[in-house]
Amino acid sequence: MTDIDRPAGKQAIYDELETAHATFHRLLDAMSPEDLRRPTKGTKWNNEELLFHMLFGYIIVLSLIWVVKLFGRLPWRFSRLFAMLLNRLTGPFNTVNYLGSRLGARLYSRGRMGAKFDKVCTSLRRRLAAESERSLRRGIHFPTKWDLFFKDYMTLADVYHYPTQHFTFHGKQLSAGSG
Repeated sequence: MTDIDRPAGKQAIYDELETAHATFHRLLDAMSPEDLRRPTKGTKWNNEELLFHMLFGYIIVLSLIWVVKLFGRLPWRFSRLFAMLLNRLTGPFNTVNYLGSRLGARLYSRGRMGAKFDKVCTSLRRRLAAESERSLRRGIHFPTKWDLFFKDYMTLADVYHYPTQHFTFHGKQLSAGSG
């Protein structure tokens, strides 16, 4: 198991949010307009679209927190059925995921992306600080076909850790400065 896969404790998650926040701003600041338009390595997006996709990984966690809190209070069968349904909708999800990041990059300028990342990270850190250890252990089933880092069963701590796994993975696909 690598560090990126290892479930993280509350302080580790808080720290990785801080690191990702600084890294995102460093990436935005370092990229020229030409760099932003450059194709990525291994995706159909350009760097700007992939940066938005990386930001969106954090945005979506704000909703996933509530999904875990709701389904985590129900019998496990409910989240299992919900995950199975979502897995069947993988094709439409992938299309929306791809097109959404293309559109998002057009709607969010570099400055707006940076400001949104600031706002989302602040919100996630504040919410994480308020979580009890018990709530962080509550979990549900997830649609494993939707994302490389979705496991069959994820705790709330896993969900807080997820966007940084996603961010780190996609960060390696950026091609700015690679010619």
